[in-house]
Amino acid sequence: MKTFFRQQLARYTDRQAELEFLLSREDIMKDMEQFLKLSREHTDVAAVASRWARYQQREADLAGAQDMLSDPDMAEMAEEEIAGATVELTQLEGELQRMLLPKDPDDARPAFVEIRAGTGGDESALFAGDLLRMYTRYADRCGWKTEIVSESPSELGGYKEVVVRMEGFHNGTGAYGALKFESGGHRVQRVPATETQGRIHTSACTIAVLAEQDEAEAIKINPSDLRIDTYRASGAGGQHINKTDSAVRITHIPTGIVAECQDGRSQHSNKAQALKVLTARIHEKDRSERAAKDAAERKSLVGSGDRSDRIRTYNFPQGRLTDHRINLTLYKLLQIMEGDLDDVVQALQAYEAAEQLAALELGMV
Repeated sequence: MKTFFRQQLARYTDRQAELEFLLSREDIMKDMEQFLKLSREHTDVAAVASRWARYQQREADLAGAQDMLSDPDMAEMAEEEIAGATVELTQLEGELQRMLLPKDPDDARPAFVEIRAGTGGDESALFAGDLLRMYTRYADRCGWKTEIVSESPSELGGYKEVVVRMEGFHNGTGAYGALKFESGGHRVQRVPATETQGRIHTSACTIAVLAEQDEAEAIKINPSDLRIDTYRASGAGGQHINKTDSAVRITHIPTGIVAECQDGRSQHSNKAQALKVLTARIHEKDRSERAAKDAAERKSLVGSGDRSDRIRTYNFPQGRLTDHRINLTLYKLLQIMEGDLDDVVQALQAYEAAEQLAALELGMV
């Protein structure tokens, strides 16, 4: 293991000792908020420190076994120990490097997935509907809760725009952590149902994945910065549709960011949901601006989330999905469109982890 990582890991051992001392002090034990904060940190630090201690122990075992190789009576046993220690050290090194990666605090949050039809007219709207189905099928596989926040259906099916909220955990991360790399331009190449001559058309949709923020974040928004409009909802939704001004549109005046919701049963619920979406969009704007500033220091293709970027192509004639950011190509497009997204999600997460490790080693994170 490289010297840089050893230095980082040694700090965890030192910090664990500091935290154990602090948690034993009476004044800390009486301050419940501080005690819980330090306890949570101790849990995280101890997990890394214990794996680091195991790594060091296996290093010592390996060195001892190598010393025994010169003894003919012990050589066979030493070779077995060397093989076992080498395998475990490789595994532990990978675990420790992943533990050192900076954690995105938003990864555990629910996500708003916004899908908008782009170039391609009706075919683009149909593709937007297909993407919504793909993500909701994936959410079902993960056991997540899904809820349509707002929708603008197209005349021939599909959506001009649709926003869906997803909540749950999968493989140790929340909906946002799993889907955050889906933001960007998605291009489809296929023969549309409306095409009579069998020609392949190309159309596109844009996707934005936003982390839902705590209510405390919404409270921080100055009410005087908001313009709230109500209007009559349209589309399916029950007898109240088109009879009451239940739909809500909220505009954040300083940024011009707009969010609306019409699928709730009341103006109150629509306003609450629209405010959550608005807060998530404002948060994402701040995140994007920070990422743009960091781009000069650390270039990450996966983390940009620029909606104008063409990040992925869905080629139906070839049964192919290609993610252009990481040069990933999978010939299982029909399964993917049915929600089998794990290979894509895990490849993107692995790429980002490798990028972070490289940046961490350079001292740039």
